[in-house]
Amino acid sequence: MNKKKLIKKTWQIVVASFGVVWLTSGCDYPLSSKNLEGIKVPAQRVDRIEALALPPAPEPVKPYDPNAILRPKAPAAEEISLTIEQCRAMALENNLDLKVQMFNPRLSEEGIAEARALFEPLALTNIYFSKTDSPILSRAMDASQSESLSANFQVQIPLRTGGQITLRHPFYRSETDQEFSLLATSYMTDFSVAVNQPLLRGGGISANEYSLRVAHYGSETTKARTKLQVISVLADVDRVYWRLYAARRELEVRKQEYDLAVELSESARRKLKVGQAAEIDVVRADNAAAQSLESIILAQNQVRDRERYLKQILNETGLDIETPTILFSATQPNPLRYQIDTSRLVDYALQNRMELLELELQLLQDADSIDYFKNAALPLVSLSYTYNINGLGAELDDSYDLVWRNRFVDHTLGLTVQVPLGNKAAEARLRQAQLQRLQRLASKERREAMIKKEVLDAVDQMEANWQRVAASRQSVILALRTLQAEQRLFDLGRSISYDLLNAQAGYANARSAEIRALTEYQISQVDLAYATGALLTATRVEWETEFESLDIEK
Repeated sequence: MNKKKLIKKTWQIVVASFGVVWLTSGCDYPLSSKNLEGIKVPAQRVDRIEALALPPAPEPVKPYDPNAILRPKAPAAEEISLTIEQCRAMALENNLDLKVQMFNPRLSEEGIAEARALFEPLALTNIYFSKTDSPILSRAMDASQSESLSANFQVQIPLRTGGQITLRHPFYRSETDQEFSLLATSYMTDFSVAVNQPLLRGGGISANEYSLRVAHYGSETTKARTKLQVISVLADVDRVYWRLYAARRELEVRKQEYDLAVELSESARRKLKVGQAAEIDVVRADNAAAQSLESIILAQNQVRDRERYLKQILNETGLDIETPTILFSATQPNPLRYQIDTSRLVDYALQNRMELLELELQLLQDADSIDYFKNAALPLVSLSYTYNINGLGAELDDSYDLVWRNRFVDHTLGLTVQVPLGNKAAEARLRQAQLQRLQRLASKERREAMIKKEVLDAVDQMEANWQRVAASRQSVILALRTLQAEQRLFDLGRSISYDLLNAQAGYANARSAEIRALTEYQISQVDLAYATGALLTATRVEWETEFESLDIEK
């Protein structure tokens, strides 16, 4: 091959090599666009906003159609009565937020397993074979042909003190044609034990188990957050349960108010025919009935909203939010007054609120971080020792026999010292850890103050709601007496419909106020239990941190 062809061939090889490197590198190149085809989004989904066209109803509802409001045409729906205990059980089993949260404790446990794996032994093996055939000037000094097989079997055992024990067993087989070689074929089998231990930086159990303790703190924090999520879901169930109860009772009250207005309208018409009432009495009664319909419409819509919200929290099969199934509250309010020791509740809250527990775990981790970074700021001083037994022979058995007899032994003792000049980075990390702990302490004080305020506010609200219950019940009694008295006067012709309508509205409003007071008193008990971190006890729910194994492959 002449020189010109050699240069051309060399350039072809160089260009081909650069092409392979370019195609296999992380740079953008035309072929990479194929990998993006699966994640393309139609342009109209991100660039356009479509208008929502709602078709008009074929038969619009008249402005005043009581039958369409009180008895709307709807398919027959199943009616289910649920106790509050049943709702709690369904939520704990099916709630989507809980299903998502329940994976986190298992994930944190796997993090602990990963941290423990840092101390697992490691086995290493290297095997090499070489064969050479080289021109030489003298076979007396060099070998023209040789074969060698080498292997190194090694086990590394990490220590929790930061050190490491290394067991090595190198194996070497060589064949050579050198004339002055004592062995044409030789076997070398050594065995060595090496120990390396840091004395300052990176030394000690505390520094080397830092990542494991961080994983444990993270696991406990995750469990605390999961428990808090359980408490939140139970609180939401209780609140929406009682609000659904209140909405249905409110709907009943407004329908009864409408029925009373209709009854009064019919009575006024009868009296008008015989001359015992004026036409204005009929108009007032009809106007009151029409106004009652608006209250019924609002109450019906509120019932549907709270019913859907309860279905969403329960997430029970067959009770999807789009199903027409009607839910009724089987549990009735039981307004009992409680004797409350405020100081005891505050102390209980400071011991049981999950937010404080999470901060305490973070403070423990901060203290560990400070110790860890103090250790990381020390000089690196490592002590090492190696004990090696040498073996050599013409046969493999001879080499191992020499190792077994322990005739040729090496001892190596070493000391490594590394002192950083300046050490600014390590000192900065230490100061950051100290400042973070101080910040967390301030956050804990702020959280404690907020918890105290929440407990005191919940106690006051609960007491105020109890007073509302007592006052509203008395108001209902008086409003009923007023309505009965006005009804008798109207029947005797000694009162006008205006006074009777006011009495009917007053009675309906008094009953609505009683329902709201009863509901808010039940909810205030939930809020007080939530503020103290005792909702699980209040609902008689037992919480365990054991989680079933998950079949991840499924």
